[in-house]
Formats: sequence, C-alpha cells, structure tokens
Amino acid sequence: MAEILTQQQIDEYDEVGAIVVRDVLSPDEVMRLRRVTDAFVERSRAHTSHTEIFDLEDTHTPAQPRVRRIKAPHLHDDAYAGLVRHPRILAVLRDLWGPDIRFDTAKLNLKSAGFGAAVEWHQDWAFYPHTNDDLAAVGVMMDEMELANGPLMVIPGSHKGPVHDHHFDGKFCGAMDPTKGGVDYSKAIPLLGPAGSITVHHVRAIHGSAVNTSNKDRRLLLFQFRAADAWPIVNPVRDLAEFDAMMCCGASSITPRLAAVPVRMPLPPADNQGSIYENQKGLANRYFDVVKAAE
Repeated sequence: MAEILTQQQIDEYDEVGAIVVRDVLSPDEVMRLRRVTDAFVERSRAHTSHTEIFDLEDTHTPAQPRVRRIKAPHLHDDAYAGLVRHPRILAVLRDLWGPDIRFDTAKLNLKSAGFGAAVEWHQDWAFYPHTNDDLAAVGVMMDEMELANGPLMVIPGSHKGPVHDHHFDGKFCGAMDPTKGGVDYSKAIPLLGPAGSITVHHVRAIHGSAVNTSNKDRRLLLFQFRAADAWPIVNPVRDLAEFDAMMCCGASSITPRLAAVPVRMPLPPADNQGSIYENQKGLANRYFDVVKAAE
C-alpha cells in the first residue's frame, strides 16, 4: 500500500501528538455508517438503562432516545467491523509506526444536537499502559467536526510529558482534575474536518471534548490500535492465539519492546463502572459545562 501521510503530517503528529487526515472514507462509506448508527439509536428505545451495547445519556427515554456510546461496535455490525482493517486507515498507521499493527477495541461516541455529553480531560494511557507507547486512537468522523458540536480537543505536545493523576479521593476516575497538574488548557487545539476524515491521537496526548451546543449531531467512531510489539500491562495477555487474531497487518511477536515511558496504574478502580462517562462521575472538579436537555 502506498504511503498516505506526507512528511509534514508525520512531523506534526510527532510534535503535536495528533493529526487530521482528510478524505480517508468515501461518501458512500460514511452514509452506510450513518444508516447503521441511526438503526442502533432506534433500537435503544427498547431500553431504559445501560446495556452491553448501549451507554445512554442520563436524559434518555424510549420516547426520545439519547445514546452517548455504542460499545464495541465492531462486534455488532459489519459496517463498523470492516474499518478495523480498512486499507487507508492501516496505511496511515504504517506511515507512523511501521508494518506491524494490532487492533485493540472500538467505541462509537455520539453527541446529539444541543446536549451531547462532554468528556473531561484525560490521557488514554492512564486506562491501559503498555510496554511502549506506540498506541493511538483513530477517530472516524461520521459528521463534520466543528467548534460548536464538541470536537475532540488536544493539548499539543502533551504526549511527551508525564502521565497525569486520574484519581480522585484515592480511586481512579478516568479524568484529570483541572485545578491541579499545571496544564494550560487554553492551548488546546480542536481536531476539525469534514465527514470522512480521520483523527489520530497519541495514547499519551491529553484530550477531551465539550458538550455539543450546535443543532447538528456529532458522531465519532474510535478505534484503538497499537504496534505489534506493544503489550498490555494492566490486562496481561492470557490467550496468545486470541491476541494474534487482533493483528491487522504485518507480523506478530512474542518479544515486547520495552520503552522508558511513565506509567501510573488505574487502580483502585473507579466506583462508577461501565464507560468513561460513568468513571468520570467520580471527578469533583469539572472543566467542561454540563448542559441539560429541555424536558
């Protein structure tokens, strides 16, 4: 597969910790994702609490379905699963890491027009440290990402800094206290682009997103990838065959690459389990506003 990224984009990823790559998916691919996602939201009307598939907004009702996350969407529909080995997505990752790429998991974060929930500042690395940090989340833009609809925002260069404390009152809460840590959140940059673009953000990059205050839905399909020689620390590999089945391209290895990267364990676990939204309810000091939908 030919290279997709320019040297300038590779340098930007190395310096900022995130990039936007346009025109990765075709309009037809985007429309298929939207149709499938609309059908899932319609199915959520049958539920009044979180399920193995749906993470629901606190204001969700059968009459007005409000889904904030579809969990592990690649396990539930081929439209999502096919993106795990999408040739243009893998080509971007090979440009950054080399030929050997392994998939981890996926999630679809939805922000409905006018109230979609914020995600507080955090580092993915705090949730799942590995033996090295060649890991990233690839976000597939199903809708145009603009300032008003709560796009992903990243603190430039933060992927080169420390792993920050994501605990409150002695327990992991999956979020950083904005009153501590000396982070200048005013430097955050939004990752904007048209539908069909992808974002790639480094596993140690500090990122978050505000509520959706626009009149448009904002849906971001996130895939977690890692270099094949990055092995998990928190949840050790138990089944090598299952682990190797997650290979997307290149060759697997039983020789983890050990890098001098900071690690802080996500323990003791959060009181609120189920998703990052539930974990972050344990945070006392919030950065982003909470918008309640009209009844």
